[in-house]
Amino acid sequence: MRLHRLTVTAFGPFGGTQSVDFDELSTAGLFLLHGPTGAGKTSVLDAVCYALYGTVPGARQGGGQGATLRSDHAAPATRTEVALELTVAGRRLEVTRQPPWERPKKRGTGTTLDKAQTWLREYDATAAAWKDLSRSHQEIGEEVTQLLGMSREQFCQVVLLPQGDFARFLRADAEARGKLLGRLFDTRRFADVEKRLAERRRATEAQVRDGDAALLADAHRMQQAAGDAMELPDLDPGEPGLAEAVLGAAAVARSTAREQLTVADCALTAAESAQAGAGRTLDDVRELARLQRRFAEARERAARLEEGAEAYREAQARMERARKAEKVAPALDLRESADAEHRRAAAAEARARALLPESFADAGAAGLATAARRAAEELGGLDSARRAERRMVELLDERTGLDREERADADVLREAEDWLDGWEETRAGLQARVDSAQQAASLAEQLAVRREPARQRLAAARRRDQLTQDTDEAVIRARDAQERMLRAKQHWLDLKEQRLTGIAAELAAHLTDGEPCAVCGATEHPAPARKDAGHVDREAEEHALAAYQRADEQRTADERRLGDVRQALAAATAAAGDTPTEQLCDEAEELEDQYEQARRGAAELHAARERLRQAGHEQERRVAARQEAAVRTAARVGHRERLDRERAGLEEELDRARGTLDSVAARAAQLERRTALLTDAADTVRAAEDTAQRLKDADARLADAAFRAGFETPQAAADALLDDAVHRELQRRLDAWQTEEAAARAVLAEADTAAAARQRPADLESAERAASAADRRTRDAASAQDAAARRCAELDRLSARATASVHRLAPLREEYDRVARMAGLTAGTSADNERRMRLESYVLAARLEQVAAAATVRLRRMSSGRYTLVHSDDRTGRGRSGLGLHVVDAWTGRERDTATLSGGETFFASLALALGLADVVTDEAGGVRLDTLFIDEGFGSLDDQTLDEVLDVLDSLRERDRSVGIVSHVADLRRRIHAQLEVVKGRSGSVLRQRGIQGGL
Repeated sequence: MRLHRLTVTAFGPFGGTQSVDFDELSTAGLFLLHGPTGAGKTSVLDAVCYALYGTVPGARQGGGQGATLRSDHAAPATRTEVALELTVAGRRLEVTRQPPWERPKKRGTGTTLDKAQTWLREYDATAAAWKDLSRSHQEIGEEVTQLLGMSREQFCQVVLLPQGDFARFLRADAEARGKLLGRLFDTRRFADVEKRLAERRRATEAQVRDGDAALLADAHRMQQAAGDAMELPDLDPGEPGLAEAVLGAAAVARSTAREQLTVADCALTAAESAQAGAGRTLDDVRELARLQRRFAEARERAARLEEGAEAYREAQARMERARKAEKVAPALDLRESADAEHRRAAAAEARARALLPESFADAGAAGLATAARRAAEELGGLDSARRAERRMVELLDERTGLDREERADADVLREAEDWLDGWEETRAGLQARVDSAQQAASLAEQLAVRREPARQRLAAARRRDQLTQDTDEAVIRARDAQERMLRAKQHWLDLKEQRLTGIAAELAAHLTDGEPCAVCGATEHPAPARKDAGHVDREAEEHALAAYQRADEQRTADERRLGDVRQALAAATAAAGDTPTEQLCDEAEELEDQYEQARRGAAELHAARERLRQAGHEQERRVAARQEAAVRTAARVGHRERLDRERAGLEEELDRARGTLDSVAARAAQLERRTALLTDAADTVRAAEDTAQRLKDADARLADAAFRAGFETPQAAADALLDDAVHRELQRRLDAWQTEEAAARAVLAEADTAAAARQRPADLESAERAASAADRRTRDAASAQDAAARRCAELDRLSARATASVHRLAPLREEYDRVARMAGLTAGTSADNERRMRLESYVLAARLEQVAAAATVRLRRMSSGRYTLVHSDDRTGRGRSGLGLHVVDAWTGRERDTATLSGGETFFASLALALGLADVVTDEAGGVRLDTLFIDEGFGSLDDQTLDEVLDVLDSLRERDRSVGIVSHVADLRRRIHAQLEVVKGRSGSVLRQRGIQGGL
């Protein structure tokens, strides 16, 4: 993988568009990425990672990616974008990504959210042009990951070498080293294997314990079924030998239960034989008692029947008269029906005659019918008059409607004339409002263009005023810091001079008789110098020197701050000019007021146009309404004359038809009522005459029927009749008496019943007591036999279930033993695992051994052959082994822990580890060639010779056209590495400055 060009827009600290030409930087093999803290060095690497994978490395990634990546210095209308051109797997690609963007709306105020976008293009060398491949986030992500052969985490480990992780790795203990290696090499699957085996061990152990618990529960049930005659083994679930002990105890219990069942079968057979004999005796006694009781009951029934024989004969005679009277019943019903009908007809006739005038009181049916026909003929002649009367009502309604329409049209004409008289004045006023709103809209557009520059200039003026005050304060602080520095320096020089003056006393303080002097070598010291009261020692001088250095650093910082403030003041002054802030504020406020007033006036434009349009429509409607009302008024004159002529003719016809009444309807109602009364009276008179004749005929037929049936009068026949309920009850009594008499005679005639009556009375109570005792003995024997049989069956069932459980648990026990051995082995707790090494630690140890071997090749060159990294499997204390890492010092020939390395040694050892890791991960990813690498900070801890050796090693990475980018603050590297990419930060965002191998910017 080789990077060619990176272009970022509004990304991180870069407010505008910045480009990096990696082809030019890679010409020298080594290039330096430098700049002040916070300028955006890491953002360049973030942009490379984001272009390839859509996310940034490590803690910089977040849920709101678009908001996190967008530059705070970018203009609102500028969208964040990262474009990377690279060659991978022989293909030249260009990846462009735009995160989600909350941009200003094109119309109106507020913002709207644009979705993230991604483009992937490939350069076609044949056509010498770029061709689009995809715009799908998912497809592009899969394509890039497949071509690189690495995930985002591996890419950040291999291409963006994480120096800090390896420095911590060298000093960490085995536990922390394992966590870091597990993150660099994704060994979670091996940890998952350990976890899975431990879970399977616990699960199978629980299943074995549950199976043994169920087996013991069955053993307890067998003990209860055997009547506590079974002894249970004193073993807990999971202990060996439990199954064999339970099955042995179950076999003994089954044998004892079967012996008890045989004894119970014999006792039941004897009891059943005795019960059968007692049952036969009881049946014979019961039959004798039944026959004797049957004979006595039959004799009692015969005596009762003889006592009621007279009542039976009277009931028979009454039933015979009733059967004769039934022949007269039809004639009786006919006569009653004719009498009731005649009474109803007579009552109806009387009611109808009461409604007629007195002149018809004695009229017959024929006279009444004739009068009704005459009234109906007169009623039929009133149909024409009724139609005329209805037409008269319609004419009145039409005339009323014409008057109402005439008044309505008059109101319409008056209202239309009044409104149209003021139309020209109304139109002119509305047009004036439209013109005023249009002028306000034009003015608002002009003022809107001037608002933002005025605001920006006012903001710059306020910054200028604040920075002017800050500059004055910074000048004072810088001047004070200069004075403090000079005073501290003078104090240090004074103390230094005083110490040099009294240095003889300081040396004499260490002289001892007989010991040579450090200056002259004499062993005798006759007159050593003495310290005076104001003597200055070395510690006081060093304190003064430290105070001077701190004052000098503070002075430098204050002067740098003064320069930054002056630079910002110049930029603000250039933007604001020399106009006072108060004047700019007044101008901006006046401009804002004018804009708001114009905008409010412009807002009335649409409403004014709408009111003018509606007024025009209203004028057209009023003119049309006035014309239509005039036409309708002219048409109503002829219509009113026609209605008046028709009304006069109808009034003459109605006067003739009404007679003395008020209306034709009243006259018609009078005739209809008279016709109905006469017709009804004629009908009732004829009905009364017919019913009287039918009643006379019914009386004659009834007298004849009673005589033939043998009754003297029809009333006697009626009294002999019985209703249905009395007839059924009398017949039931006669039938019951006959049935009872026949049954009693039959029982008394039975031979066995008569023979039983002649024997001695049966002793049923004694026979029942004997049978009950035999039954009780049989039930007890059956219960004992049933309990023994159930005991045997329950023991057989539980024994079979226990045997099945033992067979079913056998494979599970084998699996548990196998899983427990594997789990203990992978967890490092098994005795077979001599080094107590977990599976994940074993895999990480193999990786660590590969990384150590690859790192040693470069570490020897960096340390001039002094240091070698070796992997160790030795256990540390009571912990586990597998992740030990030692360094062999060729100068001493001793092997020691990497935590004992110094700061500089730790740096190039961690750098060697990082490069070794890059080689190992690259091989693991399928041998993808990495032509561009980046190395983070840490070079400041090296001396010049070690720095040269490290740079030589890094320079060797250029083999096969590989380039390495160093991210560092070390000033000496700017002299040693000519190809540089500098990140310069400013108030409007950072910018990139690129220097090629020739040294040109």
